[in-house]
Amino acid sequence: MPIGLAVAGANVNDFKLLRETIESIPVERPRPKPAAPQGMCLDKGYDYGEVRELLREFGFTAHIRSRGEEAQRLKRSARFKARRWVVERTHSWINRFRGILIRWSKKPEKHYGLLHFALAIITLRAAEVLSG
Repeated sequence: MPIGLAVAGANVNDFKLLRETIESIPVERPRPKPAAPQGMCLDKGYDYGEVRELLREFGFTAHIRSRGEEAQRLKRSARFKARRWVVERTHSWINRFRGILIRWSKKPEKHYGLLHFALAIITLRAAEVLSG
């Protein structure tokens, strides 16, 4: 489920928006403890030392698929299936909303509002409140 949102142009790498995305989480999260660590699953586009340091700063345990790891596993095992990570899945869900996929709104506030609306629908669907 999407819990944070940061908006930038298509030419900005996702990992550069990580701090802004984490800081945009509206719900105060409990402090991570050794007995109850908090993980953050990211795809290989986030495989940078800068990202790992940022996650440590916020108290997250990084779960990042490193570059080439999936390809090696695919070569070794015919039964291994590539895992679709949470970030890519969420992007796919967001792309189903036409007003977001092709940005028709000129004002950033309207686009930001559409994103919040789409993420609310995605969250409600994931909670099985809405169907379809």
